[in-house]
Amino acid sequence: MALKRPRRMRVKPIAGFSVNRLIPNILTLLALCAGMTAIRLALLGRFEPAAVAIILAGVLDGIDGRIARLLKGTSTFGAELDSLSDFVSFGVAPATLLYVWTMDGLHGVGWALALLFTVCCALRLARFNTQLGSDLPSYATNFFTGVPAPAGAGLVMLPMFLNFETDADFFRSPVLNGVVLALVAALMVSRVPTYSFKSFRIRREFVLPMLLGLAAMAAFLTTEPWLTLLIVGGLYIGSMPFSIRSYGRLRRASAPPIFPNLFS
Repeated sequence: MALKRPRRMRVKPIAGFSVNRLIPNILTLLALCAGMTAIRLALLGRFEPAAVAIILAGVLDGIDGRIARLLKGTSTFGAELDSLSDFVSFGVAPATLLYVWTMDGLHGVGWALALLFTVCCALRLARFNTQLGSDLPSYATNFFTGVPAPAGAGLVMLPMFLNFETDADFFRSPVLNGVVLALVAALMVSRVPTYSFKSFRIRREFVLPMLLGLAAMAAFLTTEPWLTLLIVGGLYIGSMPFSIRSYGRLRRASAPPIFPNLFS
């Protein structure tokens, strides 16, 4: 009599989330921790490390969304967590840093300007969240409406970077920084179209030069960080007229003709 083979026990998969899908949320939490660390360092008077912490939060914020799309781990939870992290890291942290660094010299006015920047950052993020999932024109997918929060945090700290690079007290003037705070706050809630670079495609022959450029920028960030950040900020400001012109050209091209051809 032939013996029956024992049945193989099938192990049921454990229900839960894939670790790969958690990676973007982990990066978002690290960005939030960097923003909170920047606030602590600012209160301790360690301004240069505080600025570095905000820049690190910006780097993490720039890669978490792209990794989420690559790993197909995008979710409503991740989008909400990202916005909350952005508000702390790029709204509260830069305002606190600048107030402790110089804006307290204007007393109540300085605090009001710091509050203005934070409020405008919150409004900009709220507007961005309401646009998620909405049907935008095809030409608008490559543009942000207003300056995004990470870029706003970098722009508002440009006088601080100039002070770190040159040791000139002029760039620590609370009046100068107050003007920059107000201007950047207005840009964040404005309707100015800025490049999003989300769908930015690079031709094959330019991939290697771009990688070399990124490697050079990383090297300069370790040797001349403030000068490099100033150059990056200047290039971003210089790109705004081109983004406005490009957006207007695409919008005009997609608009229906005012006088359609009635004989077609």
